[in-house]
Amino acid sequence: MAETADDTELFWVDPTRRGILPLDAFHVPRRLARLVRQDRFKVRCDAAFQAVMRGCAESNEKRPNTWINDEILRLYGALFAGGAAHSVECWRDGELVGGLYGVSLGAAFFGESMFSRVTDASKVALVHLAARLRLGGYRLLDTQFLTPHLAQFGGVEISRARYHRLLADALRYRGVFPRDLPGGEAGEGGAGAAALAPLHSSRLTS
Repeated sequence: MAETADDTELFWVDPTRRGILPLDAFHVPRRLARLVRQDRFKVRCDAAFQAVMRGCAESNEKRPNTWINDEILRLYGALFAGGAAHSVECWRDGELVGGLYGVSLGAAFFGESMFSRVTDASKVALVHLAARLRLGGYRLLDTQFLTPHLAQFGGVEISRARYHRLLADALRYRGVFPRDLPGGEAGEGGAGAAALAPLHSSRLTS
């Protein structure tokens, strides 16, 4: 991470309490599940990775400063070029309105940041990410820190020692990131239903 977008230095973070989203207990709130099924957004993967990163780096009222500087943009761009990073994007009327990006290593996915320019766009992107990770055989979704936004999806905080054990286990396997979902064409019973199908064993909450 960088302290600010203008800071040229980077530093490593290994928190004593780590945030993760258990993929076998991913919670989809009922209202959000209805929104996902409505296919209000066109969801794509890896179509605009750099644009997603720049969207995540934008300042706003809730986040006046960002930890994403030019060096992070360059480094993660190189990871994307090598197939080790991915983005999930929400589009509306040809405009990028939200999304997220992260790094894939073994069967672990490290969610780095997300953004929304339209209400719920990042939440829809997160549901689509979880579906792809479930289908791709991933065993760990690392969020680094736990926020109220992530807690509603079943995010939990674990100790550094437990996180290291889960990470070591996930690195013994190889996940495959599917850019498309089976039966994921837009429309009734299409992309939204395809995203929710791999999460059918997850709890839908009110």
